Amino acid sequence: MVSEEVNSKKQRNEECFINRLPRDLIERVFLRLPVSTLLMCVGVCKPWQNLIWDPQFVTLHLKHASRFALLFFRKESVAGERHPSDAVLIDEAWSQSTYAVPVVGPDDILFGSCNGLLGLYTKTSSIKIANLATGECLRLEKPVKNLKGDHFSFYSFGFHPLTKEYKITHFLGDCVEVRPQNKDRFNFIQVYKLGDETWKDIRTPESLSLNCVRNSGTINVDGTMYWLTEDMAANWQHAVMSFDLGKESFARIQLPASVPEDCASGGSRRYWIREIDGKVSIATAQTYPSQPRRLVGELQIWALDNKAEQRWSHKYNMQAIDYIPGPNLAHGEKLLMQCCDGNLYSYEFLAENVMSKVLKMVKLLDFSPYKPDNMQSYICVKSLVRLDVYKKAGIVCRPNQRDGWELEKWKAWQLLISKMEELWSRVHQKEHESIASLQQLRIQLNGLLPHVSDDSIRQQIGMKIGQKFPVFPDQQPRSLRRLNLVEQKRDIEALHARINKHVEIVKGVTQALGSISSMIHSVIQDQVGASSSNAVISSQTQSEGGDAVET
Repeated sequence: MVSEEVNSKKQRNEECFINRLPRDLIERVFLRLPVSTLLMCVGVCKPWQNLIWDPQFVTLHLKHASRFALLFFRKESVAGERHPSDAVLIDEAWSQSTYAVPVVGPDDILFGSCNGLLGLYTKTSSIKIANLATGECLRLEKPVKNLKGDHFSFYSFGFHPLTKEYKITHFLGDCVEVRPQNKDRFNFIQVYKLGDETWKDIRTPESLSLNCVRNSGTINVDGTMYWLTEDMAANWQHAVMSFDLGKESFARIQLPASVPEDCASGGSRRYWIREIDGKVSIATAQTYPSQPRRLVGELQIWALDNKAEQRWSHKYNMQAIDYIPGPNLAHGEKLLMQCCDGNLYSYEFLAENVMSKVLKMVKLLDFSPYKPDNMQSYICVKSLVRLDVYKKAGIVCRPNQRDGWELEKWKAWQLLISKMEELWSRVHQKEHESIASLQQLRIQLNGLLPHVSDDSIRQQIGMKIGQKFPVFPDQQPRSLRRLNLVEQKRDIEALHARINKHVEIVKGVTQALGSISSMIHSVIQDQVGASSSNAVISSQTQSEGGDAVET
């Protein structure tokens, strides 16, 4: 009882001491901590909880947050095998994440990222907004249920820095039944503000191309959404459309006046709208005539320097790579490019003149068997932004780790993962058994050493027995968390390497101990032979001595 009172008094004194620290001092320390650590600090005491969840602190922490490249791979089927949607994070030091992102289900498709929140499209009647770091998830009803021809690329997600509002936009395609001739056009953008109860339709200034949206992409920069549309009168036959999320107004931006030169061996020219270092950028290149999704010739990248004056600058000119990820084309000072060999590369311009073709290319990861044109790249952060403040408009929950995985189509994938874990368990068990078996053999060999009479030989054999003991790699505990696609492949390679290493070590040690065993038996046999010879010689000597006495 006395001990409990002492501990309680000590705890109160410590809490009083913490509460007496200046708030700005604690805040400066907390601003340097990652979200994962802050989520643990929330449970330490009430003052810390209030500080961490304070909206002003959340905003400040967001400004200090490190940036990641989020590489998202959409679900697909390759050679009859289903592969779920997956994601890999690359931090500012270019280190890659190990585990899958829990908020991403096997059928989810990413359509936007801002302030640590991910917009996830599903085939169901709802979409998801999820916090990458906290795992909080908000489910919202789609503007139109079971819409024919709907596509994840028709959705976008952004944040306006002045109004502090998060908005989801949806390009509403013209109804095929009503306007069959306009099936690839749209005249309305549907807008939903987080916290509202309904979507609202906003008419576009003209009929716009859905194909351009699907093929060229959509970006959000500083509270404005941008995409490409057709403009046959323009030099590039395209123009940039923008939609201000705050004012909910449209604008058109003309592309550069200079026309890219086509090479004779190239096919049609493609255009993409991308974000590079917070700027609206346009990438363009020709395609192979026989493979319209692969690029040939030179890739040109232009950046919008002044929106009001519609002034562009030519930023990069390089040999075209096979595929261009997006909507974010760069991480830090390096461009991200995909090749048809299943690898993702980073490209760094070495010369001061960005028009130089001198590049440093570094392989980042192997994303096979996912297809090259099936990857999206976003710049994201890990934040404390809360979604429960918007719960009146949807269902806020923590993601169920089994959400989506219970479907029949993913049972084969889960069985594969289970078999992998079973193999790892069996390999570890075999290593233990091998160690025990070889240890027993060592004991048996050591038991024979006393029969070796020569001290020098006995010592040498004893040293060899001590040296020949199997040493396997450390057995690290297996995590219950699912690995991402890149780490899964490395894990499989590590498993195969460990199995081969086990066979090699056991074979080598067994042969060595077998050789030592043969050596011991040979020495003992030599000793027995020598002893027998000595006995015969001794007997003969004694016999000859007796004969001499009789004589």
